[in-house]
Amino acid sequence: MRVTVSVLKADVGGFVGHSNMHPRLVEIARESLDAAKIDGKIIDYYVAYCGDDLNLIVTHTKGEDSPEIHKLAWDVFLRCTEAAKKLKLYGAGQDLLSDAFSGNLKGMGPGYAEMELEERKSEPIIIFMADKTSPGAWNLPLYKIFADPFNTPGLVIDPSMHDGFVFEVMDVVDNKVALLSTPEESYDLLVLIGASSRYMVRSVYRKSDGAIAAKASVQRLNFMAGRYVGKDDPVLVVRCQSGFPAVGEVLEAFAFPHLVEGWMRGSHNGPLMPVAFEDATPARFDGPPRVIAAGFQLSDGQLIGPVDLFRDRSFDYTRVKALEITDYMRRHGPFEPHRLHLEEMEYTTLPDVLKKLGSRFKDAED
Repeated sequence: MRVTVSVLKADVGGFVGHSNMHPRLVEIARESLDAAKIDGKIIDYYVAYCGDDLNLIVTHTKGEDSPEIHKLAWDVFLRCTEAAKKLKLYGAGQDLLSDAFSGNLKGMGPGYAEMELEERKSEPIIIFMADKTSPGAWNLPLYKIFADPFNTPGLVIDPSMHDGFVFEVMDVVDNKVALLSTPEESYDLLVLIGASSRYMVRSVYRKSDGAIAAKASVQRLNFMAGRYVGKDDPVLVVRCQSGFPAVGEVLEAFAFPHLVEGWMRGSHNGPLMPVAFEDATPARFDGPPRVIAAGFQLSDGQLIGPVDLFRDRSFDYTRVKALEITDYMRRHGPFEPHRLHLEEMEYTTLPDVLKKLGSRFKDAED
């Protein structure tokens, strides 16, 4: 049975500030998706949130980029935005860049990752949801999961993975994609995805048969809006076991709280901290950036779960390390590398400051 897993997200209003999700918005989303399930539009759903981002996890048989599924999500986000405005929640509907639906969500603000697959005898998947960061945050974990044998020993000892994986990399500035094969093109791949603000992993495929292994959201909200309207807070879907990395190998990639873009005003670098669902409430300096992991078993499109995978106590040390890094980075104040480099600051106050001070810059004497 071919099933599509769609994860669609939007910031429809923060409670309080950018830190959390109001229960009423979650309730509205559940009511809407429950009605869609009863009507047979979708097979199953789960409503989640990470920080102030609402995440709709939907299964169906309509394929990727389905206008019907995208319209369903858009209507949910609009209903939640209306409620958020009545509650005077912060930034209500900030991810919705249009008043009218145009056929799908491309360029409209919300982020999404969709994966169409043929269900195996057992189909475990993990859906990662992040807050206060950008899609480039997935680059390092995805490389570790699918190309680093020190993280994923299955690349060495599992015959079904030994040939490696193919990474689809997107240049979000020029809107182009390229396929790079590992392990033979690993160094070329790293040249690109090490520049995570521009080159982002959108998909990963198993080389032996082309089976989809992972799909990530790569929408850049600032590029769509032409101004700073918040970070993108990406989502990621990863298949596990039986020819793909084991659940433990996938999670291991997040045991290192690597630095990512985002945090306060989307303008700072900070550690990506894996947390339990209940701790996905970034408050200190609007952070540090958070990631949650929802584990499901797919069964004829039904979402069996979720399991709160980062609730595991073995990630406690990672969280402590992330907080140590948080203290270290915060002491830099408005200086790089805590604050993003100038190219990534172009959607904040930088252009106005340069315009105001431009005439005061004179040619330097030798």
